[in-house]
Amino acid sequence: MTTASLTACSSSRYAHSPQFRDGGFRNPVAPKQPGWREMPRMLWRFAFGKPDDATPDTPLPVQPLTRAQLLASPDGSLFRLGHSTVLLKLDGGFWLTDPVFSERASPVQWAGPKRFHAAPISLDALPPIQGVILSHDHFDHLDRDAVLALAEKTRYFVAPLGVGDLLIEWGVDPVKVHQLDWWQETHLGGLRLVATPAQHFSGRRLFADNPTLWASWVIEGDGLRVFFSGDSGYFDGFKEIGERYGPFDLTLVECGAYDAMWSGVHMLPEQTVQAHLDLRGRWLLPVHNGTFDLALHGWQEPFTRVSEHAKERGVQLTTPGFGEPVAIATPPASTPWWLPRP
Repeated sequence: MTTASLTACSSSRYAHSPQFRDGGFRNPVAPKQPGWREMPRMLWRFAFGKPDDATPDTPLPVQPLTRAQLLASPDGSLFRLGHSTVLLKLDGGFWLTDPVFSERASPVQWAGPKRFHAAPISLDALPPIQGVILSHDHFDHLDRDAVLALAEKTRYFVAPLGVGDLLIEWGVDPVKVHQLDWWQETHLGGLRLVATPAQHFSGRRLFADNPTLWASWVIEGDGLRVFFSGDSGYFDGFKEIGERYGPFDLTLVECGAYDAMWSGVHMLPEQTVQAHLDLRGRWLLPVHNGTFDLALHGWQEPFTRVSEHAKERGVQLTTPGFGEPVAIATPPASTPWWLPRP
């Protein structure tokens, strides 16, 4: 089934979902994002309004990882590999969020946003993966080449409605694929996984009308509770998730690729901090930054602004470098690794 045919048959395939109506998945409240009238202005800004520091002018620090290091790491460990790609070790198994390892977050590898840094470990060097947790189908979160490379060494793929069908179309064994609607949960490999709401959109081609669902995730295992936001604008759903499933030991919340023009689908840094508070999180680890140039702000800005707002609100913030080991229960306090070195 192609993406087009997936869309064509989706009316019957997903009609049971409260999120599906009028031929596509919908947010309960239409979010603020550019419409057709704003599109020319936005494209002009992307073409001619980029700041000088949109990309780093020196190589970013990356701590290389080996398979042996990962296998020897204790349960309850976390490693940030890039953008929204995080490796968690829970209950003796490894879990990957939104694995993107390609050079570009793009449908083609000769154009599009290019990585600022290499991943701390290659796909081939990764140990067997218990599960891959996917938030939605955008290219900076769903990397087809990475999925196919991981298919043989991964036991489970957990995804929102429709994204799982896409994986099966690409050749992933259907037995491995588990796709959930909002508020549905599954127990796999010793973990409890709950698909929770987010405020975003989907599609891997122009003019796609939200053919697949987007979600955030509650991840529970080893006596720890982690929240992964995927992509989302700020909305009252965070408070409901916090009331139902909080408190969280650690929240992985997006903070990057934002702009006031599309704040309904990507949070501003102060909203990232508020979402963490709504979720009743203990430590905040901001993701969706430091790997690709996807917006109109400097590459360091998300780290700086979220640090300022976290300090103002009394939020415990951790900002590990890429490849740095983190104990989920006791993360290290933030160090400004993104600032220029003397």
